[in-house]
Amino acid sequence: MQVNLRESWWIRDVEIPTRLVLAPMAGVSVQAFRRQGRRYGAGLVCSEMVSCAGLEHRNERTLGYLRVGADEHPLAIQIFGAEPAVMAEAARMVEAAGADLVDVNFGCPVRKVTKTGAGATLLDDPDRACRIVEAMAEAVIVPVSVKMRRGLENGSRTCLDVGPRLVEAGASTLTLHPRSAKQMYTGEADHALTAELVSLVDVPVVASGDITSRARAQAVLATTGAAAVMVGRGAQGNPWTLREIVDGDSAEPTREEVAAELILFIRETVRELGQRRASGFLKKFYGWYLGRGRFPRPFKQELVQLESADEVVRRLFAAAPGAAEIVERLEAELPDPADEILLDQMPISIYGGG
Repeated sequence: MQVNLRESWWIRDVEIPTRLVLAPMAGVSVQAFRRQGRRYGAGLVCSEMVSCAGLEHRNERTLGYLRVGADEHPLAIQIFGAEPAVMAEAARMVEAAGADLVDVNFGCPVRKVTKTGAGATLLDDPDRACRIVEAMAEAVIVPVSVKMRRGLENGSRTCLDVGPRLVEAGASTLTLHPRSAKQMYTGEADHALTAELVSLVDVPVVASGDITSRARAQAVLATTGAAAVMVGRGAQGNPWTLREIVDGDSAEPTREEVAAELILFIRETVRELGQRRASGFLKKFYGWYLGRGRFPRPFKQELVQLESADEVVRRLFAAAPGAAEIVERLEAELPDPADEILLDQMPISIYGGG
């Protein structure tokens, strides 16, 4: 059975225009990444994980994650933490920032997160996990969503016990990445588990893990009954994979298109993070964009060694002069930065990208 990935679906009263969700990824899901994802077919985009402790202490860098562009909706902002009251307050800030959903992370396997009692650790403390979701759902009007793994250990089925309880506590949708925390990103995602979860809950379930092509997305949707699929690593430096999944358009981008998307991404990221932070942040993206045989490997190495993002942009224009016209068109389609929603408490330097 072929699923129409351009068909809309609902998370309570939020309409999601396609069956593709762009995953929240730490160190990746900045605003430029989310906006690009929307342009290429993602129906819902998500911020990277935001620390509720950072929000509670009004940390300047953390508050910067709450900038919301007019062209990002629908948008989920993801938060993590282990204290229900603090998570509820963070959820209120996310709602005030203009997010359409507030997402809670019960899936991150990284030690820096789990050692604080947050992320995937909470699957082993379902009572606390439910108290967190309940506190958040009571604190905000927008839907609360939960992203989780199958459990901490390989072969775990914890998600099937915890999932229905989280829905009872107030979660309006669940995303399951059916790998264990111990697996990290190795092995295969077990979507038979996703199908079991779908049968146990009456809210939409998003299937995450190993969604790398339209054929795979169609197969997972058809066999699990999930409402949508989530794409993560496959979209890094490769928005064209989103277009292929949603529309079946498998045309390879030209060198000019690749350079233009990277140039726009660089400019938007500098605007968001400031020149100094952006220069280091962007380096991993050069390989993601320019790999897959699109540009010679030495060219990527050359870009990584350049001092500033501006120099990288100049070098890309020199390597692909035809990109200039595409960049001009893409920039003309961007919304006015003045339309961004920023919290009243947010420092001016965040707004300016510093």
